[in-house]
Amino acid sequence: MAQVIAIANQKGGVGKTTTSVNLAASLAVAEKRTLLVDLDPQANATSGVGVDPNSMEQTVYHALLGSVPVCELCKTTDLDLLHLLPANPDLIGAEVELISALARENKLKTALSSVAEDYDYILIDCPPSLGLLTINSLTAADSVLIPLQCEYYAMEGLSQLINTVRLIQRELNQSLVIHGILLTMFDARNNLSHQVSEGIREHFATQVFETMIPRNVRLSEAPSHGLPALLYDISSRGATAYLDLAREIIRREKF
Repeated sequence: MAQVIAIANQKGGVGKTTTSVNLAASLAVAEKRTLLVDLDPQANATSGVGVDPNSMEQTVYHALLGSVPVCELCKTTDLDLLHLLPANPDLIGAEVELISALARENKLKTALSSVAEDYDYILIDCPPSLGLLTINSLTAADSVLIPLQCEYYAMEGLSQLINTVRLIQRELNQSLVIHGILLTMFDARNNLSHQVSEGIREHFATQVFETMIPRNVRLSEAPSHGLPALLYDISSRGATAYLDLAREIIRREKF
């Protein structure tokens, strides 16, 4: 049975898609059957693994509406054990169409249940909002991984997201837990990065991953080539960090 992890933060630019793509690739390299679900209408996770969103006639949008089973929508990637449930800008319409739908918060959970036995991990790249798509992700997930940029303003939105997680736990998904807080864009030369890291670790202790994702040019360049960092430059600090994160997640599963 797959472990479903939603990668969420309502603030944009904190590394959600970068984390989704590179963690999914790193888990696949670690011989874990992995499905990357792109639930962001910007479809950056789709293009980030080399699939053209504009060439997709059927996407996660159709899975949410229940018109096409997930198994018929999944695409292969350059990594044998990594599959993609793609998105394109049509997904913008899903939130509108789901408003009047019965059990609208459970549409993604229902869709993914048909492939849960086929994967070890299902990672969901959430949009930068706390709308119906993100609520669907948190309802479908076993846990939520929160990327947090090592800057002051990123900290301010964390409490809002945690309050949303608590609301989902109370109303829709009692088993949802915080998988961990991932510090991203860490710059060892910047005092603020160290201050944010220390503050978050002081307040959230064991909920913060040991691995931190550094600011890294290769991580920024890789999406323009439609590749995860480990296929673009496996020796880069960014690729190495996400491989370390995958190992940390797998190690946690053993305890």
